[in-house]
Amino acid sequence: MRNLYKQYINPMIMFKFSDFSYGSSSAVITSLAIIIGLSGTVDAKATIITALLILAIADNVSDSFGIHIYQESLSFATKDVKRATLLNFITRFLASAIFIIFVLFMPMNIALIASIIFGLAIIIVISYIISKNKKYKAYKMIFYHLLLAAAVIIISFLLRQFIADFTIRIIK
Repeated sequence: MRNLYKQYINPMIMFKFSDFSYGSSSAVITSLAIIIGLSGTVDAKATIITALLILAIADNVSDSFGIHIYQESLSFATKDVKRATLLNFITRFLASAIFIIFVLFMPMNIALIASIIFGLAIIIVISYIISKNKKYKAYKMIFYHLLLAAAVIIISFLLRQFIADFTIRIIK
């Protein structure tokens, strides 16, 4: 694992890993919340794909614009601001696109499992890179970040159940 880190991952850090880590972790957590939260709807595939497309485009533009404004307000160099904005947009778009592919081409129950596994794998990789860069114990950071991701997954599931139950009571 150390050779893998030195050969492939450490050079990525030199390209401002933070520009990738924010976009990918944000897209993963939000996509998982959408997939889990909407997986119980009547036409789950269409609903989830629509929501993920909105996330991949509209929310992504909004988020990238927010990063752009934030970095400009801190007087970052113009090229750094543009790079961060562009990398955030591309990273979030690609992460969302992968989730869309899962939902589009897999049965919903398999897409749900694949999305969770893929999302948690991304969180593990990001956590590992951050821990190595900061010289923290990797397992502690990975555990902490997985715990936060698990909280999002559980909350999304519980919200789905609550909203479904609440809607049924209103309709009756």
